[in-house]
This record gives sequence, structure tokens and C-alpha cells, in this order.
Amino acid sequence: MNKVILAGRLARDPEVRYTQSGKAVASFSLAVNRRFSRNSGEGQQTADFIPIVAWEKLAEICGNNLIKGSQIVVDGRMQVRSYDAQDGSKRYVTEVVANDIEFMGAKMQHEGGFSQPAPMQQQAPASGAATSVDSFGPSVPDEDIPF
Repeated sequence: MNKVILAGRLARDPEVRYTQSGKAVASFSLAVNRRFSRNSGEGQQTADFIPIVAWEKLAEICGNNLIKGSQIVVDGRMQVRSYDAQDGSKRYVTEVVANDIEFMGAKMQHEGGFSQPAPMQQQAPASGAATSVDSFGPSVPDEDIPF
């Protein structure tokens, strides 16, 4: 079974591109906190930066609703692919292909002096699997992001 569930914050805004056949693809990095112990036994915290890829309608939703610092949960699968670099060497890429993304922090828009959550849209990917797009909690300023 190949299943990955990650919770974290976007390290950068999603980059949405389109294939030659017109399919949308979004890519971004997700900062996921991880605790570890040093020799002294003290708990230390660091972040792993995991590359995420979303396709088609989910990619467009990510591009329209996510910004650096957005807090999300990604449900997907791990993928390892290879390609030939310009110098002729073979390169390998490990990434998570998102099947479902839950938005935990709302993208905010200002109306009449108050911050209101921007409307989120429900959508289902072309594969037929249900995709939830939820919004709850306040927007997190860049200075509160741990990286």
C-alpha cells in the first residue's frame, strides 16, 4: 500500500503550470515539523520540506487558494520518478502526489474593515474520488511560520 498523510505549512506559493495537453499541475513544498533527540537527550525540532504535486482541478484550486504559510493536510501517494538531465546524467525525484487536500487555514480577504474567510469551493477530481476542501481557523502571518 502506498499512502501518505502530511500536515504542515506551505514553504512557498504553489506554482501552477500546464502540460502540452492542457492539464494543470501545481507544485509546492510542504514544511512538516519533526522532533528528534540529540545526544544530550533534549528534544529538538526541525522541519522537513516535502515536495507536493497536485493535478488538474485540484492543482487549480491550490493555485487560487493557497499561499506561503497556508496550513494544510495532504492525502496522497509517494512517487519516485527519474529523468535525464541536460548534462546527460540520470536524476531521481521523490515527491508526494496529492489526491486530497484539506485547507486548515483560511485565505483571508478584507471586507468593510473585517477579515472574512475567502469562499472555498468543493470539487471532485477527474479520478472520481471525493476531495474535501475545508476552511477553518484564522490566517497565519508570515512571521508566525517556523522557517
